Amino acid sequence: MSTKKANKDIQKANPKNSIQKVMPKKVTKNALFLDDFRKPIDVLLYHEDAEHLLLYEILNWEVVKSYTEFVRYIKINGIPDIVSFDHDLHKEHYSPLMYDGDSYNALYKTFKEKTGFDAAKWLNRYIKRNNIPLPIIYCHSRNPVGKQNILSVFSSLKR
Repeated sequence: MSTKKANKDIQKANPKNSIQKVMPKKVTKNALFLDDFRKPIDVLLYHEDAEHLLLYEILNWEVVKSYTEFVRYIKINGIPDIVSFDHDLHKEHYSPLMYDGDSYNALYKTFKEKTGFDAAKWLNRYIKRNNIPLPIIYCHSRNPVGKQNILSVFSSLKR
């Protein structure tokens, strides 16, 4: 989809909001979506943050399904303009405790597979070590504790 068409689509769908509220200042060329089973368009079915939802529909997202794929993608392709994280990347990460911060956070030491939180921590270290600007960060995870953990990794960094 062309940039001009994407911008017109946003204006039609959201005429009261300016395009700058929905789209980054520059049109994003690289968008990375970390999720073990969902596609970017699936986020439209459940995500509550309407401010940026259209991005999941109109951008051409690269999808990676694991921590290993995430790290490999960035090492080969560089830092994308936008990264959207899922937290739970393996069946062992799903737990009813995801609604209780202390209890869920205690589970991290038992996980054999890395989570989106691990990917966020790796990206944070990579950005700092290489003095790279922070990309736009979203978290589309339905795990409230995991989402909070991921976003907290980047809360002190500036774009």
